[in-house]
Amino acid sequence: MPQLQLPTFPDGSTEITPELAVQKQDGTVFYLYGHLPVFQHAERDLKSFRMFTSQLITNGTVKQKDIVRTFGVPLITVKRSAKLYRERGPEGFFQPKVRKQPGRVLKGEVKQRAQQLLEEGHSVPEVSRELGVLVNTLHKAIRAKRLPAVKKTVS
Repeated sequence: MPQLQLPTFPDGSTEITPELAVQKQDGTVFYLYGHLPVFQHAERDLKSFRMFTSQLITNGTVKQKDIVRTFGVPLITVKRSAKLYRERGPEGFFQPKVRKQPGRVLKGEVKQRAQQLLEEGHSVPEVSRELGVLVNTLHKAIRAKRLPAVKKTVS
């Protein structure tokens, strides 16, 4: 008589591979090997989800297509997360993103000239054309009060 082989998964779990399953219970997601939980995270904890699934992919436990099929996430997201895991490890998912410093384009002489033109009453598009700076960049600097607001003239 054939004998049942492990792993067998509990009711309500979804099989990722024949060896690994996932189960959601009370707002927590459990990853199971048979009946044994190997990892868990909150249902809305996207960083932990991406970190653990990337670890599974990098270790060769699952394939990218298994994660895409099981969780319905885009393949490109899975690829980006796996690349992040390979390059920075688990801590890469929990470090704050590096943001560019504001005002990189508008500094020094360019900023002074933009300020002068705006104070003379030139419009933002005119200043943009004159200096070769994007209109959007000038508007951001005005909103951040790094440049004077444009004075509207009524004729």
